[in-house]
Amino acid sequence: MEVVGRKQVTQILDQLMLSNQPEFLAVYGRRRVGKTYLIRQYFEETLVFDFSGSYQGETSVQQYNFHKELLRVFPAMEVKAIPKSWDEAFQNLADYLYTIEHLHKKMVVFLDEVPWLDKPRSGFLSALEYFWNQHGSKMQKLMLVVCGSAASWMIQNILEAKGGLYRRITKSIELLPFTLHETQLYFEYLGLTYTHYQIIQLYMVLGGIPFYLKMIPRGLSVSQTIDALFFAPNAPLSNEFEPLYHSLFSNGSEAIDISLALSGKIYGLTRVEIMRAVNVAAGKFSRIIKSMIDCGFVKVITPYGKKKKESIYRLTDFFTHFYLRFVKDAQKGRPNTWESFSSSPAYIAWTGYAFENICLLHMPQIHQELGIQGVYTEVSSWRFLGDDGWSGAQVDLIIDRKDGIIHLCEAKFSNNDFVITKDYNTKLRQKRASFKYITKTKKQVVTTLISTYPAVLNEYYLEEIHTEVQMDALFK
Repeated sequence: MEVVGRKQVTQILDQLMLSNQPEFLAVYGRRRVGKTYLIRQYFEETLVFDFSGSYQGETSVQQYNFHKELLRVFPAMEVKAIPKSWDEAFQNLADYLYTIEHLHKKMVVFLDEVPWLDKPRSGFLSALEYFWNQHGSKMQKLMLVVCGSAASWMIQNILEAKGGLYRRITKSIELLPFTLHETQLYFEYLGLTYTHYQIIQLYMVLGGIPFYLKMIPRGLSVSQTIDALFFAPNAPLSNEFEPLYHSLFSNGSEAIDISLALSGKIYGLTRVEIMRAVNVAAGKFSRIIKSMIDCGFVKVITPYGKKKKESIYRLTDFFTHFYLRFVKDAQKGRPNTWESFSSSPAYIAWTGYAFENICLLHMPQIHQELGIQGVYTEVSSWRFLGDDGWSGAQVDLIIDRKDGIIHLCEAKFSNNDFVITKDYNTKLRQKRASFKYITKTKKQVVTTLISTYPAVLNEYYLEEIHTEVQMDALFK
């Protein structure tokens, strides 16, 4: 087994391995993104203790499991009794590390899913704090790795801890889903052969989540693959949704309600609009939406020319959006279910929204293709409802450059070369004129087409499209 992709992450791990100081590494990211696999594969030869918390496990059971794992690697441990507290458990771990410290160039202790260990009044955090401050921080060869899928818990209690763990983390890694480039590398590793267009089709459904991508069967078309994963009898992902949300969020039902509200609004919703739709009190909503943002399920976009309090919340988890639009209420076990959706208006709306999300999450690649990777930019959206003088207009993706240029991006998902018609040319030109007039910007405003296949270079394209980014660029 090996680590595929993750080039920047493995460079960080390489540096930590060369360190001659004790290291405290925190790794967080949404469930199924490959955190556990990454740590266990990369540190396979240097792991001296590996323990994972259990979802909804009682503290006494967690401590029993911890003790049994420690006995497995340290059978000579004098203390045989199951610890009655986390303080005792970590003291036993410290005793073990002191006995092997001289045997290793690097000792890696991996504590996985630590948010599940921190039960109310369990004393886990204070015990972890004491272990590191009293023992771990004095062990030159130790690397303590703590990992968790509940990103908000990790950020609040580990990265931004206010107590004894304040600024004790020496490095943190937010493990993100695979990019399109990494997804392609992973498919090659799995022996799956797909075109860029087919990879984008699968990415719009599964995102860059290794756990889901690994389930893709060989020898099937994209439509057959989606049927097999979601709609066939005993489809492996048909019942993934609710357990995923309840394992990630302490208020899983409310998080699902928020995703439901957002999934039906392509432009997104404001904070007030979401709260009105799901009937959640302000304080509770703030905690839930922060968790969803931290986990990468929701992205906040401040519309062009607006204040932060007017920000739009957009659902950006591909699996969630696909599930809620097509799987949640579908009848399972019927052959070619996905094929039946592919000509519906809902399918067309979904592909447009999902492709826009791909563009939003691959802005570095778009910047590179436009040759502006060294220019400061701000990404936003814009919506004008219309008045007596101007009709309404909407731009879902804007790149505002510090050097005096604004790109109004048109993301178009199509299965063939895209054609700019006379009517579409008029729509684009009017949208650009509306944006310049309404916003009063002094910058140059240009239209940028982001498409799957190249656009036909007809007279209407040459008149209105200033720059074009094709899907191959998103794989860089």
